[in-house]
Amino acid sequence: MAKLGLIAGDGNLPVLFAQAATAQGIDLVVITVTPEAASDELNKIVDKSHQINVGQLKEIITTLQNEEVDQVVMLGKVTKELLFQGLKLDQEFKNLLSQLDEKNDDAIMLAIVDRLAKAGIKVSDQTKFIAELFPQPGVLTEIKPQAEVLDDMKLGFRQAKEIGRLDIGQTVVVKDGAVMAVEAIEGTDQAILRGGQLGRGKVVVAKVSKPEQDQRFDIPTVGLETLENLIEVDAAGLIIEARETFIVDQEEFIKRAEEAGISIVAMTEESAEKLEIN
Repeated sequence: MAKLGLIAGDGNLPVLFAQAATAQGIDLVVITVTPEAASDELNKIVDKSHQINVGQLKEIITTLQNEEVDQVVMLGKVTKELLFQGLKLDQEFKNLLSQLDEKNDDAIMLAIVDRLAKAGIKVSDQTKFIAELFPQPGVLTEIKPQAEVLDDMKLGFRQAKEIGRLDIGQTVVVKDGAVMAVEAIEGTDQAILRGGQLGRGKVVVAKVSKPEQDQRFDIPTVGLETLENLIEVDAAGLIIEARETFIVDQEEFIKRAEEAGISIVAMTEESAEKLEIN
């Protein structure tokens, strides 16, 4: 039986991955790196699980080596703001950060990928076993966006792509042709709440992948927590990138969005400007 490592952060994505991997006979070794990641649901799926603080890089590497894992997938939310909130880092992690000129998401993650590779551990794509969570292009809800909402969706898609290119974030909030909020270190959920407050309802949220997205990390993901924030700010719509954004619990996600009157559209960069809703 093949052995695979899973470094798991917050959210349901690691659980879905674990279910898919073990169903295919994969011997999965899990390292949960946040307290919330160590869920009962995840522990029921796998035989071998370790809880190690995300800042303890040396222990993570040593554990994977001791388990004879030479391939790993990284999934789940681990916010970069932890670095600025007193997260305890071991010397290995401190050394890694000290060598970086910029501490943006890609720089940090690529440095971690490189360090794991030097330890004989390859980081695989996050899409492994769960590519079906990517939506195809089109309107995903029965609720179609009105013309002004569709215009904001197209604008939000373009703007989100641009901040992604700069490696600032992957989410923007827009209303009536104006950007209300841009995601930075605070993450998607806080950007939605901030933009929704400023827009005072009926905002549109756009979440997309970065240009030339490295699928080993940071693939954009939306789920029920995202939806709760959309409902809280009385959002009019959500635009995501087709074939590039995970939707967790998709059936429930779409059902609850429809109940809240929120239109959800998946588009590609090529179809963004051509998309018309009849």
